[in-house]
Parts: sequence; C-alpha cells; structure tokens
Amino acid sequence: MENQTVLAKDRNTPQQENDVVLAMRGISKFFPGTIALNKVDFTLRKGEIHALMGENGAGKSTLIKALTGVYPKDEGKIFVDGAEGEVHIHSPQDAQNLGISTVYQEINLCPNLTVAENMFIGRTNQIRVHWKENEKRANEILENLGIPARANQELSRCSLAVQQMVAIARAVDMQCKVLILDEPTSSLDEKEVQMLFGLMRDLKSRGVGIIFVTHFLEQVYEVSDRITVLRNGELVGEYPISELPQVELVARMMGKDLNDLADLEEIGQKKTAGEKLVYEAENLSSSESRPFSFRIMEGEVNGFTGLLGSGRSESVRAIFGADRVTGGNVKVKGKKVNITKPHDAMKAGIGYLPEDRKRDGIIADLSVRENIILALQVMKGFFHPMSKKETEQFASEYIDALKIKTASQDTPVGSLSGGNQQKVILARWLLTHPDYLILDEPTRGIDVGTKLEIQKLVLKLAAEENMSITFISSEIEEMLRTCSRLIVMRDRNIVGELTGEDLNQSSVMKTIAGGGQ
Repeated sequence: MENQTVLAKDRNTPQQENDVVLAMRGISKFFPGTIALNKVDFTLRKGEIHALMGENGAGKSTLIKALTGVYPKDEGKIFVDGAEGEVHIHSPQDAQNLGISTVYQEINLCPNLTVAENMFIGRTNQIRVHWKENEKRANEILENLGIPARANQELSRCSLAVQQMVAIARAVDMQCKVLILDEPTSSLDEKEVQMLFGLMRDLKSRGVGIIFVTHFLEQVYEVSDRITVLRNGELVGEYPISELPQVELVARMMGKDLNDLADLEEIGQKKTAGEKLVYEAENLSSSESRPFSFRIMEGEVNGFTGLLGSGRSESVRAIFGADRVTGGNVKVKGKKVNITKPHDAMKAGIGYLPEDRKRDGIIADLSVRENIILALQVMKGFFHPMSKKETEQFASEYIDALKIKTASQDTPVGSLSGGNQQKVILARWLLTHPDYLILDEPTRGIDVGTKLEIQKLVLKLAAEENMSITFISSEIEEMLRTCSRLIVMRDRNIVGELTGEDLNQSSVMKTIAGGGQ
C-alpha cells in the first residue's frame, strides 16, 4: 500500500495544512554501532489519535525521546503548530513549553499525595501555594473530563486507570497540543481500557493530537484514526486505519508476509492432552489466593483467564510456591508432594515464568548467559558450580534455539529489549527440562513477531515434547489460539471451565460476567 503521508517530499518544511499540529522531518539518531532512526518522518494532526507501531527495536521509543528532548536528534527538523519555523527541543521541559506532554506506562506521579497535589505540583513559582483554589480547579478539570476521582482523594486509593487519567488531566491543564500515551493500557482490565478510551475520544473532540503507542493490535483498530509503522529505525509508511487491515499491519511491522498465523493454527490442531495426570491440586490455597482445585494432563496447554485481579496470577504462584502456601494437597505424577517454596516446585519438575519479568524474572546486571543458567545452577546447588565451558554451551544452544537478539552471551540482560528478556527467562526454564511449565503473561509488552514465536513454541513443546503448560494472557484471543482448556476466574474463585466448542470469546466473557458455565 502506498504511503499516505501528507509530509512534503523534500522533508524540510511541512506542507501547509491547517490541521497539522506536529511535523517531524528526516529524523535520525545514531548510537555507537547502531542507526536507531534513519530519516524518519511523522505527522500528527489536530483531533487525531495516531498509533505509532513497530516491533521492539523498531525505533518507536527513540522517536518519542527525540521529540520530547530526552535524546538530542542527530538529523532532521521538528515543527509544532503555533511556533514560528523549526523548533529545537533540548529537554522535556522544552517539549512541555511547546505543548507536548507524555504519559508513560509506569505512572510517574506521587501516590502518597492527593489528586490535586499531583496535578499542580511543580507548576508554580509562588512562595505560597493556594491549595483550596487548586482543589477547586482540579475538581472542575476532573468533572469536565469525566474522570471518576476527587481532588482531595489520595492518588494511591485510585485505580491504575484513574491514575493514568489524572496524569492525562495534568497534561491537558498545561494546554498540551500533543499528548503521547506510551503503553497506557498494559496494566488495565477491559473496563478500565474503555474508560481510558472514552477520555481519549473526548480529548480528540477538543482538538488534541494523540500519539498512541501500544502492542495491542485490537485496541489500535478500536480507537485510532491513522497508523505510522516503523521497522529497524526506518519509516515503512503512514496509513489511514480503514486502508490497512490488521494482517497487513502485522506484515509491515515484521517485514514479511504473515504465514505465521497459518503455521500457528496447523500446530494448534496437534495439541491434544495425553492420558497421564502430571499435576493435581485439591483445595490449594496461599496467603494471596483462595482455595482452588486444579489438574493438568501430559502435553496439555491450559490457562487461567479472568479480569485483572481475578486471582489468576495468585493461583499459579500458589502452584509454584512463590507465595506462602496455607493449605491443600498436591500430587505430581500421582505422588503426593509438599511444595512450600519455589525450590520444592523446581525439584518436582515445575518451571515458572513470572508476570513481572523486571521484578521477579531477570537480574538486569547479570549477563544473558548468567540469567539463562541460573535456575539449573540453583537445582544443582551453588557448591556444585558448572564450568564456564558448560554454561557457554547451554547459553549458545538456547540463544540460537529461541533466536535471542544479543551482542554476546556476556551482554547485561537489562540492556536487551523486553521481548528478548522474556526469551532469556524462557530459556532459563527450558534448560531445566520441566515436565510442567507455567507462563504468566509471557507476551505482555512485546512485539507481535516475538509474540507469535512464543505462541508457536508453546504449542510445539506440548505437541512434540509432551510438556504440560499453563498459559496466562490478558488477551483472550491469544488464549483461545493456544489453550485447549480454560479455567475462568472471578473474584479469586474458579467460576467455570471451558473446552471444545465452548472455547470462544463469547463464552469466556459470559462466564467471567456470571452468565455462563
């Protein structure tokens, strides 16, 4: 499809259109040995929600940082509505003064302060702050934007979605013309996502231009007007949403025809559970989960589904002994075992990729090799260290097998992209050859190409190696593609189990809502 950009062909000055609020021309950014951006163009119009798409490492974050003054651009020009000629942005404060505001995935507000204090802190040069006036003003803004919060409410008592909205309200009150939302929905449930989308549409109607960065393709098509695709630091194209079907978007992001979904369906047809019971729990409970019973067969891929807070992650943490186990009976391959800590689970042949890879998964300062061999070394005991030759062989095998993109085995894992960090954790557990592998949000926040690779790997492990796998994802479509049985949770209780013809989005949503079994 032809690039639909309205930028001038000479890249130097924006085409004179009254609705353009931001124009970036030929933006380049170089790092030692890397071209992060190569003459990228981007246009944002007033009252437009514009999705910025690309795989991890495509250049999205670098483009945003060049726009907001976090990184100095090495080439190119930026034009902002209302400013005469080219603008020079040397810091986030410069960007803010030009009406460019960013709300990040990790909310950088102060949870111990009130909503009003968060909205106005750092925005006055006066010695005396008129908090009563600020509270009144904050309530007016919140009411005007339809945000369900009060000015005197402590921010920590607000839901994550409302905290995101408060950050947006702060930006709006600072007269932002360009609002950048970086993965704003990654930690929200469906109801909270819709609440946020309502606010985005409201701001759009007020003429604010919104740059929407996300990995959720369905959300892009629900709320966006245009899409700009980057790949390997270069512009692939800009497209009206109606002219770029989802399958073509994925193809442009990956730089190839999308045969992966067809491959996934072919592999998925092979996934049938065996007859051997691998793991069984009866009335298992922990300090964070309510009692539940659960089983998984050899070669089965099943999953826990439900809204955020439904208890799915707490349930698998109880299985792995990651939280304090408070009751229940567990059998592994028919033999009663006592799993009270992760080491017990590992000895029983259970692996666990945690929901929060940065907090519970990677050790950022250690190398890729050290992160990969960590679980196996724990099982062997630190008094029986593996030789460097062994660790290098193991790391090399799994770096190749999982196509981990890293400069070397000695590269600190914290410097890798999110998708490659996830692959390193997956390699860590595959190296232990578990009988039962738990994957909690293994594809959250990673690009669509890596996401499909992980889904295909899961199905192959089950079909070809008879590994039992529990797969948890916030994306129901992803669960339906990979799982042959879904355990549905609500309010930390199992409320249904779906198999066969009942494995469809409608049945899942009805069961979550309480209208189906």
